[in-house]
Amino acid sequence: MKTVLVTGGAGFIGGNFILELLALGGYRIVNLDALTYAGNPDTLADVASHPDYVFVHGDIGDRECVQALLSEHQPTAIINFAAESHVDRSIDGPAEFVQTNVVGTLNLLECALIHWRALPLGRQDAFRFLHVSTDEVYGSLGPLGRFTEESTYQPNSPYSASKASSDHLVRAFHHTYGMPVLTTNCSNNYGPFQFPEKLIPLMIQKALAGEPLPVYGDGRNIRDWLYVKDHCSAILRVLEIGRAGEVYNVGGDAERENIHVVKTVCSLLDERRPLADGRKRESLITYVKDRPGHDRRYAVDASKIKRELGWRQTESFESGLARTVDWYLANDEWIRRVLDGSYRMERLGGG
Repeated sequence: MKTVLVTGGAGFIGGNFILELLALGGYRIVNLDALTYAGNPDTLADVASHPDYVFVHGDIGDRECVQALLSEHQPTAIINFAAESHVDRSIDGPAEFVQTNVVGTLNLLECALIHWRALPLGRQDAFRFLHVSTDEVYGSLGPLGRFTEESTYQPNSPYSASKASSDHLVRAFHHTYGMPVLTTNCSNNYGPFQFPEKLIPLMIQKALAGEPLPVYGDGRNIRDWLYVKDHCSAILRVLEIGRAGEVYNVGGDAERENIHVVKTVCSLLDERRPLADGRKRESLITYVKDRPGHDRRYAVDASKIKRELGWRQTESFESGLARTVDWYLANDEWIRRVLDGSYRMERLGGG
């Protein structure tokens, strides 16, 4: 059985990854999470007593904590999901993003380097540090083309700038010290357990309540959408057979305008839970002032991970979004507990 240290495992993508890995079997997971606003232990409530799962409340920036975990559990891999991840929040408070995404990742890398150097030769060869990042580091695309692993980094928000910095640090630790690292850059994720400040769960909650649905600008900004469970399968594929030092882009081949996403959510909810007054939820759409520095289009070329590692997504945007809406409709209690905190679905990132 392999032992894996997962950081940020109570978050959206990390939590889904842990659930998938425990269901698969063959892995013992140590989950280090600071439980900030977007970290939710309820996501992992069903596996809290699993014999192959250990939760540790702590910060990746805490050197003593990280070193103690590496010494005690001797993981064969570290998978770094821990990050401040919302563009709007980064506009209002960039310092927290630098602290977690840059300084925290650097501390994790330094501790991992010490751990890796102390391993016997065979275990050194098998060890991996997998850093989970975003396509936003590449900046904004025009109407044509897609981001590849060779695309120039041109981050346009404090969030993407902090993630770009962490990506560069991971690369540097491979080229400078020889540490076996991997990086994945993914497109926009959606699915179960996503914190409701992000577009799809926010629209679901507001549409269910019959509240206005705020769409930034003209709603024509384009994102490539990736169902979270497909992303998790890609991360596992990279962990198991990815080549050390490589970067792999992970996308869903599902470019959609934001307004199309919102209208599709409206349609799915109208079918499943119509409003009592008979209104169609599209009538709730309200165009609001655009986000400062809002990137116009992202699109990810995932041909490398498909060609070299044999990964394929299983959900189309339509099937994945239907699954997502159904999950939120079936998990009202999870949503209520999430919203018991400081977030009340208000607009963030007004600049």
